[in-house]
Amino acid sequence: MKKSDLHPIPQYYDRYINLVPDVELSQAFDASIRELDSLDRTKLARLEGKRYAPGKWTINDIFQHLTDTERIMCYRTLLYARRDSTYPPGFDQDLLALNAHADKRPVHNLIQELTDVRRATASLFGSFDDETLQNKGISWTYEVTVLAMGFMIVGHQIHHLKGIEDKYYPLLDNH
Repeated sequence: MKKSDLHPIPQYYDRYINLVPDVELSQAFDASIRELDSLDRTKLARLEGKRYAPGKWTINDIFQHLTDTERIMCYRTLLYARRDSTYPPGFDQDLLALNAHADKRPVHNLIQELTDVRRATASLFGSFDDETLQNKGISWTYEVTVLAMGFMIVGHQIHHLKGIEDKYYPLLDNH
């Protein structure tokens, strides 16, 4: 199913979903993996440990955040897909980042982990038929479909990679 099959696009998650082109979900996952594969790891390694402002995450924190969030969203999605009415709890992204110790790992390792998780996520979503993609659940406080969760995961990556490009790459020009 395509992004245009979402009716309506869920509130809050629209900020991520709207970043994804109107393509089949499988194509969106494939494009996200290609984007990860094409990242300039040498350039990103030069940014390790840098912050564009006090209190902001490092790029290592961002890649770990993407992986952690994707794993949590996949758990939620699996509940919705299987019609389990368990209400999945929220999570504190800053606490997760603080305790992940991502800056102790090289960025290329974090990108590889995210790529591996993304492939598993694409496989999970590939196992859902159109009826399952329409199943609904509550994520945080918003009703979402399984399909919306897939596009949100892809859009979340687009959002953060754009942030790296806009806020972190300029740090290299200053040195």
